[in-house]
Amino acid sequence: MRTPKRTVLRLRRLLLTLVTLAVAATATACTSSEDRPRVVVTTNILGDITQEIVGDEAEVTVLMKPNADPHSFGLSAVQAAELERADLVVFNGLGLEENVLRHVDAARESGVAAFEAGKAVDPLTFQPHADGGPGEDAGQPDPHFWTDPDRVRKAAGLIADQVVEHVDGVDEKTVRTNAARYDGQLAELTTWMEKSFGRVPEEQRALVTNHHVFGYLAERFRFRVIGAVIPSGTTLASPSSSDLRSLTEAMRDAGVRTVFADSSQPTRLAEVLRTELGGRVRVVELYSESLTEKDKGAGTYLQMMRANTTAMAGGLTGG
Repeated sequence: MRTPKRTVLRLRRLLLTLVTLAVAATATACTSSEDRPRVVVTTNILGDITQEIVGDEAEVTVLMKPNADPHSFGLSAVQAAELERADLVVFNGLGLEENVLRHVDAARESGVAAFEAGKAVDPLTFQPHADGGPGEDAGQPDPHFWTDPDRVRKAAGLIADQVVEHVDGVDEKTVRTNAARYDGQLAELTTWMEKSFGRVPEEQRALVTNHHVFGYLAERFRFRVIGAVIPSGTTLASPSSSDLRSLTEAMRDAGVRTVFADSSQPTRLAEVLRTELGGRVRVVELYSESLTEKDKGAGTYLQMMRANTTAMAGGLTGG
C-alpha cells in the first residue's frame, strides 16, 4: 500500500496538471509525462529486461548509459531525483552498483518500492579458483547473475510481479502477456546456448577473464573458472605482480591460451599475459557487464548473450 507521502506527491502532480490545463484552456485532453507510472532501473541490462516486461504500460528510465561499467558509474542530481519520483525501482544489488546503492536506499526510505533482483535469484558466492582468486571477495555474494539465463527468467517473472503490485495504472494482463512472451525467448536462449557450448570439448571448458564475472555461466554450463587478470568481482580492484604470476602459472597448468576481456574495459591487463606466456595468448572481447548502443553488437540482453556465447565457443575451440 502506498505511503501517505507517496500519495501526496501523486496528488500534487495531478493537481499541477489540472491547473495547467485550466489556465491553458485547452480543449484537447492530454496526459503529462509527470503523471505516467514510472519505473526506474539502475543497470542497462536490467533496464532492457524490465522494458520487455513493462512495454508501454509505464515509463521506464534506465540510469546506466550504454558501455558503462556498473561498478563505477555514478548519478547526476537529476538522476538521483528520478529515483525518488519512481513508483518502482529495479536494481541489481549485491554490491554491483557501488556508487548508486546509497541513492536507492534513500529512495526506499522515502517510501519508493524497490526490488533487488540479484538477491532474489538464489545468488552464488565468489569461490577461490585455480589462481587463488578472487582474494578478499571469496565468500561474498556474486552480483553477476545475468550470465545465467535461467536466473534471468526467474528475475523477469519477479519483476512482473513487482510491477503489478507497485505500479498503479498498469494493465496486469498486458504485463503478464509481455512477461510470458519474454520468458519463452529466454527459454529459447538457454537451449541455444546449451547446443553452442555442447560443441566445446569438456577439457577445453576453462575460463580466464579480466575479472571474476562468469561464475553463474560456469555453474550453469559446466565450465571451470581458472582465474582472472583482476582477481576480484569488481573492476575497481587492481592486480599485483604476484596475482599475475599465480594466474599465468594456473594457465600453464591448465593449458589455457585464451583470455576473455570485457569490451567496456581496456585490455591492457589481458595483454600483459601475452608477455608472461610468451605471446601465445588469444584475447577475445565479450560484452560482460553492459549493453551497447542499439545495432552495436549487444543492444539487448538477448543479443549480448548470443554474441558472448558465439565468441566464447569460438575462442575456446579456435573457431
